[in-house]
Amino acid sequence: MKVFILCLVCGALIFSCDESNQEISSINPENWAKRAIKINTTDSLLYGKTYLSIYSQIYSQSEHKTHNLTAMVSLRNTSDKDTIYLLKAEYFDTHGKSVRTYFNTTIYLAPLETTEIIINEKDISGGTGSNFIFEWNIPKNCPEPLFEGIMNSTMGQQGLSFVTQGHRIK
Repeated sequence: MKVFILCLVCGALIFSCDESNQEISSINPENWAKRAIKINTTDSLLYGKTYLSIYSQIYSQSEHKTHNLTAMVSLRNTSDKDTIYLLKAEYFDTHGKSVRTYFNTTIYLAPLETTEIIINEKDISGGTGSNFIFEWNIPKNCPEPLFEGIMNSTMGQQGLSFVTQGHRIK
């Protein structure tokens, strides 16, 4: 009987350590739903589209070895007066295939407000050449939003981090 209980406890410990149910990316629909807003399409808002490169993996030592990174995608309203509107955030892999859409409904960012998307180190679906496309609306004479990617990783006593900035493509 003791052997059976010991086996049962060991089995429970093994299965409780399973990390497959852990979130691999900050797909938090509740966060985006709280920010959702309907804007009037007849408003005199300017449309823009921004490209942001992200690295969920980088090569290390050769093209045969990669190192996984955590990526924080920072979405910033640089205006101190105007609210801006983000229409869509779509994540693509190295081959240009859509991995996921974080939001496809209009959300707002108040003046000087920032929100983030986190891509966990375990999420390598984007590969070495992943990227985002953001679509947005801003009032006339409002500064454009700023999109940055901050990639980092720590292993032992070593750390690696770098930043990318978005570029307007439309």
